[in-house]
Amino acid sequence: MTAADLAPTAPDITPPGARFNFAQHLLTANAQRPAKAAFIDDLGTLSYGQLDERVRRMGAGLRTLGIKREERVLLLMQDCNDWPVSFLGALYAGLVPVAVNTLLTADDYAYMLEHSRAQAVLVSGAQLPALVAAMVKSDHEVHKVIVSRPLAPLHPAEVEFEAFVQGQAPLAKCAGTGPDDPGFWLYSSGSTGRPKGTVHSHGNPYWTCELYGKTVLGLTEADVCFSAAKLFFAYGLGNALSFPMSVGATTILMAERPTPEATFKRWLGGIGGLKPNVFYGAPTGFAGMLAHPQLPARGDVALRLVSSAGEALPAELGERFQRHFGVHIVDGIGSTEMLHIFLSNLPERVRYGSTGWPVPGYAVELRGEAGAAVPDGEPGDLYIHGPSAAMMYWGNRDKTRDTFQGGWTKSGDKYMRNADDGSYTYSGRSDDMLKVSGIYVSPFEVEATLVQHPAVLEAAVIGVTDADGLTKTKAFVVRKAGATVTEEELKAFVKDRLAPYKYPRQIEFLDDLPKTATGKIQRFKLREKEASAA
Repeated sequence: MTAADLAPTAPDITPPGARFNFAQHLLTANAQRPAKAAFIDDLGTLSYGQLDERVRRMGAGLRTLGIKREERVLLLMQDCNDWPVSFLGALYAGLVPVAVNTLLTADDYAYMLEHSRAQAVLVSGAQLPALVAAMVKSDHEVHKVIVSRPLAPLHPAEVEFEAFVQGQAPLAKCAGTGPDDPGFWLYSSGSTGRPKGTVHSHGNPYWTCELYGKTVLGLTEADVCFSAAKLFFAYGLGNALSFPMSVGATTILMAERPTPEATFKRWLGGIGGLKPNVFYGAPTGFAGMLAHPQLPARGDVALRLVSSAGEALPAELGERFQRHFGVHIVDGIGSTEMLHIFLSNLPERVRYGSTGWPVPGYAVELRGEAGAAVPDGEPGDLYIHGPSAAMMYWGNRDKTRDTFQGGWTKSGDKYMRNADDGSYTYSGRSDDMLKVSGIYVSPFEVEATLVQHPAVLEAAVIGVTDADGLTKTKAFVVRKAGATVTEEELKAFVKDRLAPYKYPRQIEFLDDLPKTATGKIQRFKLREKEASAA
C-alpha cells in the first residue's frame, strides 16, 4: 500500500509565498475587525486592533535588546493575553520563541536555557522564582527578563511587561522571513523521557490552520474557543491561537489548571460573559468532568464542537459525554513533531473507539518491524507524511534521523487499520506494546476495558517480567471517590470482555497516575517504579 493509496484528497489550498511571516499573516487576516475580541483572560479583553499594535511593539522591544534574527527567546508564561503578544511579537521580528511548560522544575528550565541559548526570557510573575533558580544553576547568560504580571518588586535586571511594551514604537513591517525559515520551538512533553527541542517553521502552523482548523473542524469567526490544553503545547497552540485567529474567532484563556471546577466556570460564561461553543480537552479531563458532582446540565452550556487529543479516547467515555451534552467528542491524534492533528474523527462522522481517518492533506502508513506495510487488522508503527512536519530536533542529529525519514515522520505509536471503513484504532505507544505469550497486547485496550467498570476512574497498564523472564500485564487503577472494587473483581471483569490472555495478572490501586501537564499518562514512570521495587 503506497502513500498515494492512503492519502485523502487534499483541499485546494494556496501555499505560502516565498516571503511569509506567520505573525504578519494572522494580523493581516484580522485587519478588518479591529474592535472584535481576540483574547479574553481573567483580567480583561484584548481586541484584534490592540493585539496588532502590541505585537509590533513587542517585536520592536525585543530587537532593541540586540537580539538577532533567528536567535531564541524563552517563553515561560501562563495562558493570558500577554502570551499571544509575546509569541507573535517574537515571530514578527524574525526571532524564535521557545514556548515551554509552566509546570516544570528549575533543573528543567536550566537545561532549556542552555539547550536553546535563549537571549531573553518572557516570564509570568508566578514562574519567576523557578526561572531565577534555573538561571543560578545555568552557565548560560540571559540578557533580559521581561515579567508579565509580577507578584513582587522586580530586580534591576528584570523589566515589567507592560512598561516594556509601551516603551516601544511599533515596528512598521515584519521580518522578511519565508515559510521554511525557523519560526518557533516546542519541547516534546516528555511522556517517554528527556524533552527534545522541536523546531517548526513559519509555514507549518499555516498548514495546520488550513487543513485541520478550517477543513476538518470548520471553525468560523462566530466561534468562541476555549482549550484545556495550554498554549505551550502543540495541541493548545493550534486550539487557542493559530486556529481561532486564522478565522477571526474569539479565544478564552485561562491561567489556572484545567480542573473540572475551572473548566465549568468558563463553560457557564464566568469569564467575560461569553460561553465557549468550541472546547478542546483530553480524555483524562473528560473523565474527571463526567465524574464531578457539579457537572453542568446540557441546557446550561453552549457547546457545538468538542475536540480531544493527547491520548486515545475510550469509546465508553465519548458515548457518556455525548449522551449527557448531546455533542460528540471529535477524537484525533497529533504530535509535537507534526504540530497538530493528522488523524481524526470528523464532527459529522464519529466512530468511538477509533481515532478516525487521515486529515485531508496528510498520508499515513502502518509498517511492520521490517518496514513493510502491514495488512488491515494488524498493528503497525504509524508513519505520517504531511506539510506541517518539524524541521528537526535541535542539537540531536541521531534522533532527528530516526524520526524524520525522507518526508515521513515516525510517530512512535502503533495503530491498526479497520477494513470495514478505513478508520484507524490506537494500539498503544511503540514502546508500550506488550507481547504476552507471543501475542501483542495493547495496553490501551486493557485500560479502555477497565475504565468501563463503574468503580474505575482511570487505569494504566504496563508490562512486568515474571520469575520466568516472561512479560505479563500489570494494571494501575484509580478508583472513583467513594467507590470500592477488589483486584479479583476487576480481573474477572476484564476476562469477561477480552481474550483471556489480555487480562492484567496484577492490579495495584493508586490515588492518582503520573501524568504530563497535557494529561498524558507517563507509563515510563510506572515502569521505573516497578524496576526500583524489584
